[in-house]
Amino acid sequence: MIQYTQITDFSDPALDIYARLTEAQLLNRFEPKKGMFIAESPKVIMRALDAGCEPVSLLVERGHVNAEAEEAILRCGDVPVFTAPLDVLTQLTGFQLTRGMLCAMRRPRLKTLEEVLAGTRRVAVLENVQNPTNVGAIFRSAAALGMDAVLLTPDCSNPLYRRSCRVSMGTVFQVPWTYLGENWMEQLKNAGYKTASLALKDDTLSIDDPQLLEVERLAVILGSEGDGLTDDTISASDYTVKIPMYHGVDSLNVAAASAVAFWELRSR
Repeated sequence: MIQYTQITDFSDPALDIYARLTEAQLLNRFEPKKGMFIAESPKVIMRALDAGCEPVSLLVERGHVNAEAEEAILRCGDVPVFTAPLDVLTQLTGFQLTRGMLCAMRRPRLKTLEEVLAGTRRVAVLENVQNPTNVGAIFRSAAALGMDAVLLTPDCSNPLYRRSCRVSMGTVFQVPWTYLGENWMEQLKNAGYKTASLALKDDTLSIDDPQLLEVERLAVILGSEGDGLTDDTISASDYTVKIPMYHGVDSLNVAAASAVAFWELRSR
C-alpha cells in the first residue's frame, strides 16, 4: 500500500532537493557519490529505474496519479511519496510539472570511456554544448537514429539536469555516455575512430558523401550553440562535413543538425 504524505510545511528539509537545491548542488562535484538528479514524468522515471538508478523520494500531484504514475511509484519501493495540489507544486518547484510527478534519484557512477566505446561503431561527440534542452534533444535523436553512444567535452551541460532528462524522454538512461578528457581528440583516435566535424566550411564533404559510410568507426562532432566547433577541433578532424542549406538559411540549430547527421551517417 502506497503511503502518501501531504505537504503542509514547505520548509521541510525533505523537500530541499525539489525546491531549493540548484542543479550544481544536486550534481555535487566534490562528493560525486552523494550526487542526485531529478527525473520528471512517469516515462522518464521508469527509464531511469530500468537503467538501475536508485530512487530517494517522489513528489507528485495527488490527483494526477493514473495507472502509469502508480506503476512508477510502486517500482520505487518504500521511498517517501510527498503530495500537493498542482498549483502548490508549481509554486514549490518553480516549474510547471510534466505529468505531475518528480522523482529524486541518486546519480549513477559515471562510465569510463572504455566502457562506453566497447562494441560501438557510431558515436556522437558534443563540444561545449551548454543548453540542457539541446543536450536532451540530441540524446533523443541519438537513441532514435542509430548512434551507439554520446561523448561530451568537459564544458558541456550535464545530461542528467532535469530539463535534459525531460526533453530526452529518458533516453539519457538508454544511450551510453560519458565525459571526455582535455585531450579528447587524441582519445578518440587512439580508440580507432575517424572524426567528422560538422561545420559550415567551403572545403567540406557533403553529409551524404558515400565515403563517410565506408568508415568502420566514426565519431560525429557537433559544436556549441553560438560559435560552433573550435578551429582546433576542425583542423584536427579527419573530415569536415556540412549539411547543404537552401533558401538562404545559413545553419540549423545544433539539435536539428544532429538529427540530420545521425540519420545520414548511421551504421548501415
